[in-house]
Amino acid sequence: MQRFVVLGLFALVAISPAQTTFHGNNAHTGVYEGSGPKQLGGIKWVFKTPGPIVTSPAIADGVVYIGSMSGHLYAIDQQSGKEKWNFKSRMPIASSPAVVGGVLYFVSSAGSLAAIDISTGKPKWVFATEYERKFEAKNLHGYPSAAQTIADGYDVYTSSPTVVNGKVYFGSGDGNVYSVDAQNGQLQWKFPTGDIVHGSPAVVNNTVYIGSWDSKLYAIDADTGLEKWSFKGGEDPIIHNQVGFQSSPAVADGVVYVGCRDGHVYALDAATGHKKWDYSTSKSWVNSTPAVRDGMVYAATSDSSRVFALDVKNGRLRFNFDAKGYVFSSPALAGDLVYVGAHNGKLYALDAKTGKLAWEFQTEAAKKDPMKVLNPDGGLNQEAFTPVFGDFEDMYIDIYRFISIGAILSSPVVDHGEVYFGSMDGNVYALQ
Repeated sequence: MQRFVVLGLFALVAISPAQTTFHGNNAHTGVYEGSGPKQLGGIKWVFKTPGPIVTSPAIADGVVYIGSMSGHLYAIDQQSGKEKWNFKSRMPIASSPAVVGGVLYFVSSAGSLAAIDISTGKPKWVFATEYERKFEAKNLHGYPSAAQTIADGYDVYTSSPTVVNGKVYFGSGDGNVYSVDAQNGQLQWKFPTGDIVHGSPAVVNNTVYIGSWDSKLYAIDADTGLEKWSFKGGEDPIIHNQVGFQSSPAVADGVVYVGCRDGHVYALDAATGHKKWDYSTSKSWVNSTPAVRDGMVYAATSDSSRVFALDVKNGRLRFNFDAKGYVFSSPALAGDLVYVGAHNGKLYALDAKTGKLAWEFQTEAAKKDPMKVLNPDGGLNQEAFTPVFGDFEDMYIDIYRFISIGAILSSPVVDHGEVYFGSMDGNVYALQ
């Protein structure tokens, strides 16, 4: 049963500006107006939170909004880096906010969609889903015992909402995709999938595109909640490693581009779901959301630590960059550069045509590297990841290792020539 509380009304706009929603716009193409830093000029400011950050910032009217695993959602002055207010959720926040019409929306890890008044930091209403949980399976990733259901520590994000035409669309750990009235939190429809939905919906031409851990990508009518089509990715019924859409789709020029944990980037016809092409990453997860511009698709992998560009027409590789660390962060395109973070605590700025490194930034935690997780070249030291328990608990120890070096799972946002992102060291960075 759904419950909601109405605390007020507010103005709405149909299209979110590039900085106010996850991955740049409602189509999630990762494209930002203007240019970012062509050379690293230094740190403008650093804002410290008491918990790791995996979410991405939203920027509206000179304020940076971002959530932390500490359970706080912060409003930070864009120029000074000073806190304006913070809202405390009772659970960690792993959903990137959307800001529309003076209201901020995010999906709580407690299992709800919250609407926050950005002028006060106070909730306007809360819509409760059935529940929230991580992807889980028996024998997950091959960890013993095969009889034990294991929660996936690498299912790090919850769905980030998209606001279009007075409706808020999002996925939930209860396996449903929801449409909720943006003014009052009333349920419009819910669409059931076969598993967890932690991807973020792209909404284009009155269609909601979103993937599920059931390994299907769905196209749903934005008004009725009825399925238009679905596309099935790979299956892995034994260890459930090569399965599920953790990536969010990007939609451009009638094509849906999406990564999958089955080790592929897919290009699908947006009207029919017919596969135009797929690019294999040799079983390396594609968890980040692709960016699309000027005939190129930019994506990234986990285990093989690659950032790469593909031709939108045929999926052929245009360039490949070795990030030396897993990449869950989604690429951001601004000017001539593509910006993306990595698990080794580095943010990379790459030439968008050639993939050549323009500059890189490293967190202080990665420079100190207290657990000796990194090699001198910035790559991951595999000896440091030697199993301790020999079971699923090692997955969570590895996550702590990434926290120790300030891994960047947050997706960068570019605004007024500067780059903003969070880090697992608990910092929000503004680079110029």
